[in-house]
Amino acid sequence: MLKMVLVLVLPLVMVTGCNTVGGFGKDLSKVGSTIEKTANGK
Repeated sequence: MLKMVLVLVLPLVMVTGCNTVGGFGKDLSKVGSTIEKTANGK
């Protein structure tokens, strides 16, 4: 029973985690771009 629950829940947790990390990476990239533009005086 526990194995079946883990098999069903674990992939959902992994996918959610990947999306969260991916979103954070995009946000961090935008902040970096803004800082770079400001440093270059644009």
